Amino acid sequence: MRPKNSSARDQLPALLRRKPGAKAAELAELAGVSGPTMLRMLAEVAGESAEEVMRWGRAGRTRYFLRRSLRGQWAQMPLYRIDAAGQAHTAGLVQLLAPVGTCLDVAAMGWPVDEEVADGLWPFGLPYPLQDMRPQGYLGRQFALRHAATLGVAPSPQSWGDDDVLHIVCATGTDTSGNLILGDMALQAWLYAKAQPEPLIADADVAEAYADLAVQASARGVPGSSAGGEFPKFTARRAVPPGVASDTPHVIVKFSGADASSTVQRWADLLVCEHLALQAAADLPGTRSARSRLLQHAGRTFLEVERFDRHGPHGRSALCSLSTLEAAIGPRGSNTWPEAAALLNSQGWLDADSLAVVQRLWWFGKLIANTDMHHGNLSLLPGNGVVQLAPTYDMLPMQYAPLAGGELPTSMYAPALPAPQDRAIWLDASVAALQFWRSAAADMRISEGFRTICAENQGRLEALHNLARGDLLLF
Repeated sequence: MRPKNSSARDQLPALLRRKPGAKAAELAELAGVSGPTMLRMLAEVAGESAEEVMRWGRAGRTRYFLRRSLRGQWAQMPLYRIDAAGQAHTAGLVQLLAPVGTCLDVAAMGWPVDEEVADGLWPFGLPYPLQDMRPQGYLGRQFALRHAATLGVAPSPQSWGDDDVLHIVCATGTDTSGNLILGDMALQAWLYAKAQPEPLIADADVAEAYADLAVQASARGVPGSSAGGEFPKFTARRAVPPGVASDTPHVIVKFSGADASSTVQRWADLLVCEHLALQAAADLPGTRSARSRLLQHAGRTFLEVERFDRHGPHGRSALCSLSTLEAAIGPRGSNTWPEAAALLNSQGWLDADSLAVVQRLWWFGKLIANTDMHHGNLSLLPGNGVVQLAPTYDMLPMQYAPLAGGELPTSMYAPALPAPQDRAIWLDASVAALQFWRSAAADMRISEGFRTICAENQGRLEALHNLARGDLLLF
């Protein structure tokens, strides 16, 4: 004999497809049964039907969904975090909703969340802590060329949907940005690598090893490299150089081409400039910069940047890009770093001192002709429901980067004067920017032609700095 109300019970998957995230009372009305009856049916069907019913939320906020499968399997994926000592801990459980959406209690992880998603329900996509785990940029395109066919995904990262990203990260995500690892397969691979690590590159062998790695990266023919406005790069683990302060062997290495063309020379100049800009930015009040080192070998210039989300051989810390964090607030957008930081400050996620640091750093970038300060080039460290600024990286005079066809730009350096309310911050930034132009103009690793440009820019900025130090009202 069929159980009482079995017809209504059998309707549940169809009802939840019609109204994902419905409350029990809404389902009862749709099915034509009483509220208590629907609650009993929901309790019975959970975990039994082919399309598994999931309950999410507490008390009056409880909603019901069908689970979404991932590559033919019902998906509940444990999320792990690696602490600064290199130990793994359970961070949460990622659950997929049909037809779209995800559940993850991000607030319990210590990451700040907007009130609309405070219950851990992400109805339109992935929780934002997972967004920066996806392979992206130059390294992401390299990854796609090597692994797309094996993983059964499109060869272009821009074509990957949320389920593609989850599949990729679960299968291969042992060394993503930040400190999260998704799924038991990736965790086991990380534990194996931790137990049997590959040897570090000895300091005496670093230059030769980087030259070999550059050849390998270049041979893959990744589109969108230097000529498209992006440095080619690779990751490495090197022994800490003698006498060098360092927190970890993990580095990202950018590199120039190996020929003597004017285009390649300009990219080499800009790598030296990035190293000098990071040093100058570190003198701004409240600002930290990623540690960097320059090497030149086999006709190439290498900029080695230490990863600040890594600690020692295995430790990690949480990390989130400004673009991802701002998107988590909602539809409100911004054009500049200070505007985005002001949004975070209004949410109570970023304190006023950090907002001022962002403002100084943004002006510093403007004054060194950095035209590439997009929101992916500023990162934050989440924890305890707020964020702190991560060290500065990717800071260099991109106004002078070669154009897409390889031509060198001829645009004139024209630094902006501050409005009255920005005058004090502008002066702080201009002192550091002057130090950058002065260092670049004297650095013999930079070509003579570009050193001349740097010296001219130093003179222009000095004139404006002296003007701004006066008691003039500037607009």
